[in-house]
Amino acid sequence: MSANKLIFVFFLYFFAGLPLLAQTARIRGIILDKNNQPVDNVNVSYSNLGTQSNQNGFYDIKVPANQKITLVFTHVSLKKITVFFSLDSNEQKEFNPVMSDKEEQMGEVIVTSNNRKLIQGVATIEPEMIRKIPGANAGIENILKTLPGVNSNNELSTQYAVRGGNYDENLVYVNEIEVYRPFLIRSGQQEGLSFTNTDLVQNVDFSAGGFQAKFGDKLSSVLDITYRKPVKFGASLEASFLGGSLSVDAVSKNKKWSAVTGVRYRNNSLLVKSQETQTNFTPSFADIQTNINYQSSPKWQWSFLGNISQNKYQYQPLTRQTNFGTIDSPMALTVFYEGQEKDKYDTYFGALKTTFNVSDNFTLKFISSIFHTLEQEYFDIFAQYRLGEVDSSIGSETFGEVAFTRGIGSQLSHARNDLDALIVNTEIKGFHDWKESQFEWGVKYTRESIRDRIIEWEVIDSAGFSLNPPIIDLPKNNQPYSPYTGPLVPYQNIRATNFNSINRFSGYGQWSLKSNIGSSQVWYNAGIRFHNWEVTGSTISGKSQITFSPRAQFAIKPDWEKDMVFRLSGGLYHQPPFYRELRDADGMVQPNIKAQQSVHFVFGNDYSFKMWNRPFKLVSELYYKSLTDVNRYTIDNVRIRYAANNDATAYAQGLDVRLNGEFVPGTESWFSFGYLKTEENSNDKGFIARPTDQRLKFGLLFQDYMPNIPSIKLYLNLVYNTGLPGGSPSYVDPYLYQNRLNDYRRVDVGFSKVFIDNTTIKKNTGWFKDFKELAIGLEIFNLFDNQNAITNTWVRDVYSKNQFAIPNYMTTRVFNIKLTAKL
Repeated sequence: MSANKLIFVFFLYFFAGLPLLAQTARIRGIILDKNNQPVDNVNVSYSNLGTQSNQNGFYDIKVPANQKITLVFTHVSLKKITVFFSLDSNEQKEFNPVMSDKEEQMGEVIVTSNNRKLIQGVATIEPEMIRKIPGANAGIENILKTLPGVNSNNELSTQYAVRGGNYDENLVYVNEIEVYRPFLIRSGQQEGLSFTNTDLVQNVDFSAGGFQAKFGDKLSSVLDITYRKPVKFGASLEASFLGGSLSVDAVSKNKKWSAVTGVRYRNNSLLVKSQETQTNFTPSFADIQTNINYQSSPKWQWSFLGNISQNKYQYQPLTRQTNFGTIDSPMALTVFYEGQEKDKYDTYFGALKTTFNVSDNFTLKFISSIFHTLEQEYFDIFAQYRLGEVDSSIGSETFGEVAFTRGIGSQLSHARNDLDALIVNTEIKGFHDWKESQFEWGVKYTRESIRDRIIEWEVIDSAGFSLNPPIIDLPKNNQPYSPYTGPLVPYQNIRATNFNSINRFSGYGQWSLKSNIGSSQVWYNAGIRFHNWEVTGSTISGKSQITFSPRAQFAIKPDWEKDMVFRLSGGLYHQPPFYRELRDADGMVQPNIKAQQSVHFVFGNDYSFKMWNRPFKLVSELYYKSLTDVNRYTIDNVRIRYAANNDATAYAQGLDVRLNGEFVPGTESWFSFGYLKTEENSNDKGFIARPTDQRLKFGLLFQDYMPNIPSIKLYLNLVYNTGLPGGSPSYVDPYLYQNRLNDYRRVDVGFSKVFIDNTTIKKNTGWFKDFKELAIGLEIFNLFDNQNAITNTWVRDVYSKNQFAIPNYMTTRVFNIKLTAKL
């Protein structure tokens, strides 16, 4: 047995046997009397935990995070102080109480770690907002797409691109555990459900670049999600024409056990059947997810995160008609289909996590996880098309019908793709407090085993003549004017079988400090990551590679009358290739692909102010990314195909601006604007636009209510993106031809009638006495019925040798009714 395998077995058994602990926070400060003198020997207690203030009045205590706790201050000669806290994981709260000898004091302090997230350039999204804002694919990703720098032109997909990166360049963590998405997804309507169950979410943080060393090795962004730890029983239900969800919070009598569990089902038929292609569509997307916590002692807690997901996608296209062209020269494409597509994606995920509080200043965390996905993509679809000119003569008996056929043909697409992937992670993390500094470190081992078979081919016929791929050296085909005597080959043909394993060792260390420069507050963070990996297989063997990624952040809050924070962050970011990036356009694995490398520079400013006597914040960031060893790719819908040769350099630069606040009292809304330019240079041919070159982005997320009937709510989600490069014919050299899709414009709106919420005076009898929330809503997706295209279908006129780009439109206007209830 090799050394790598021995280490893998050791880590697997060691971490699998360790208990899983929840997260903690820290409260510290100086206790004063009414004369502002320090008070010693004050008992500071929470539950069965306690400490005392020293002769300088200083105290320091660790408490559970992500829940409401009661901290009590008592002294033999002073009156008791009771304070309620709710802190985020690893948050440090400074609280300096003043004790009186006359009366007891009681208060509440809610800490959302805004200061920490402010200096890190992290955007925080409220879970309640995530659950209410409408979208064809509602959830966390639906909200992210309204942020500046985050782009997506596909409402059926949960994938998103950040600041010039692609869908594979984003890190997603749930409870500090990295999660994955299926490999073989090629279109948004196949996705069904995001991994994250929004009914279980406690906290959502998002960083679009310049993030700290503690986060993993990707080039673009970090989405950090924390599931809640319930403190009492509760349940929620949501049902609509698109599916439904049910979640339950459970807590044991002794409060040591707690669990939150969610079940979801989704059916995209309502959306898919609104597209131009008429289909028989019978999908089934379902999953069950649970987060279980156990507090065995003040120093130990256990937790388990598990998920089982089964997505069945059955798609049988029938007919399609797309009108295009101009007013003077209208054209239409009519397609008749035979055959069907049957896909299945089964994923199983389990993670154990434990935190051990070694001392007040030292904490250890152990994490182990297993992800297993079984995927198959089978289809045989025969399409017969007719391309013709439309009669545009007003008053004609055939007005609007195809009057003259320019071309006819057919296309047969076939696939038998199977993938079996097993990913195992084991990780240890340490957290140290020393004076005013914090140190964090971690070491991680990952084993990826991939078994993949690809069989895909496509045959295209135009007017009875088979089209040959232009990349193969074949005799000239001048049909129908002269006979073709060469061999008949598929227009596209990919066949490969890959059995590969990837062993990875990674780790990080970082230091943080809060200090002062004069009267200004400053924050420092510096760290470094390393990543070592090696690709092996039945027929290949790659070399061992290693990268080092130093990163740093600096923030300053000047002592000005205006509340401003300035941030500067950046460093070196690497993305060691995942399996998709190792596989080239022919389906073969290239084991020695280098890690893509990016240098980030991010300068940000947060300006908090009051307008109309309500809080607002203007967040702006300038960024520049320089990339080397770039692995070029193309995007078809949501499927990415890599060149796998590291033959390019690239850059991305832009500006992101977001204004958020209470435009309507008591509700949060925001406007966002983003400018992006990203280009790549392959083999010194010159710079051209990358597939994610989304120049302009405007987003609006707005909440409102009727002043005279506040129980009637309005939620608006608006996105405008300029067109992406894409929709070019297969095999086209992007240096010779680049086509941009039309601009993406979409507005989703939701109206909700709230019968019960936290402001409602409830009766103590009747069916609804136990409800905390009850609402019914109407959602309108694509309010203005905009025609947004995701790709182009290219049809060739065999006589004129011209190819016509027929847009593949996304969903039209759709109505949905949603019921929400919470106990």
